[in-house]
Amino acid sequence: MDLGRRNLLRGRRTAAPPPLRPPGALAEHRFIDACTACDRCIDECPERILVRGSGGFPEVDFSRGECTFCSACVDACDDQALDSAAGRLDIAIQVGDGCLAMNQVVCLACGDACEADAISFPPRLGQAAIPRIDAAACVGCGSCVATCPRQALEATPRV
Repeated sequence: MDLGRRNLLRGRRTAAPPPLRPPGALAEHRFIDACTACDRCIDECPERILVRGSGGFPEVDFSRGECTFCSACVDACDDQALDSAAGRLDIAIQVGDGCLAMNQVVCLACGDACEADAISFPPRLGQAAIPRIDAAACVGCGSCVATCPRQALEATPRV
């Protein structure tokens, strides 16, 4: 059972994680103050993974593909809301219950897609290997999220 559901059952409210912002985004409160929601970063993204999110601000949608850290979004931002492509997105990848491996079906799709080799599959006796994400090695490109056949991987900003 996930943390949000446990807290709901206990009568606690949990805040939704902030949306995933483009590479180089300032801290959320500074980003919202600086971004004018002009859509230039969305228009310039060659991978087409940036979408207009709540409030009209750009968000990353890894279901559309992965980030190549090309800096096109940063270069297009005249508002200084994106200050540099840091070479990684500071996100956490969570493996959900829908993962085929968690349901005893061998699947290595996320690991095959991960060029940073941040996903391993430690063997488990008599069971399918479940993906393990090495947060230190993960660059936050989202290739694992985009390729998952069950959409079982979730990317959230580290807070």
